[in-house]
Amino acid sequence: MKPLRTLLAPLALILSVVPAWADKIPLNDLSAYLNSLTSVETPFTQVNADGSIATGKLIIKRPGRVRFEYAPPDKSLVLASSGNVAIFDAKSNQAPEQYPLKRTPLNLILAANVNLGSAKTVVAHTEDKNATQVTAQDPQHPEYGQIALVFTANPVTLRQWVITDDLGQQTTVILGDLKTGGNYSASLFNITDEIERRGKR
Repeated sequence: MKPLRTLLAPLALILSVVPAWADKIPLNDLSAYLNSLTSVETPFTQVNADGSIATGKLIIKRPGRVRFEYAPPDKSLVLASSGNVAIFDAKSNQAPEQYPLKRTPLNLILAANVNLGSAKTVVAHTEDKNATQVTAQDPQHPEYGQIALVFTANPVTLRQWVITDDLGQQTTVILGDLKTGGNYSASLFNITDEIERRGKR
């Protein structure tokens, strides 16, 4: 499995049911919205570069923590915390693949202070068919890839993102209804604890 690597077709379904928005949402408003999302829980659908589809539950606890729980038959898990990302393959007994969170475009929305207006962070900011899309990258390391965030307005809501990795492969994550303000234990995102728990099975 290669999570966090997609398709724009589902966006048409989203846009058909959202209210009209004449202008793109300003970057300052989008930054303020993302900074307000201290915790989020939502079902998600992920479309990978090879066309395969996975579903599951996503929990974000900003700053810096995320949990992707993949539904059966996959049942894999992706955790981010303490500056690292770990991919737990449910079909493998091997240790999880790990790499620095800062090397992924997702780090841009998990940062303690999201500032889409900072120099060279946003490479595209467009409005199309009632949605605003912002494509962002690490200005110091554009080779780490890009994340394209799709928002609708009234109120501002994050609907999906598309990650383009360092190999040019794309993964789309389509979000369901966002449940915000939940209180999630840090243990849900603890990579070391998850490795130990799986080792005791």
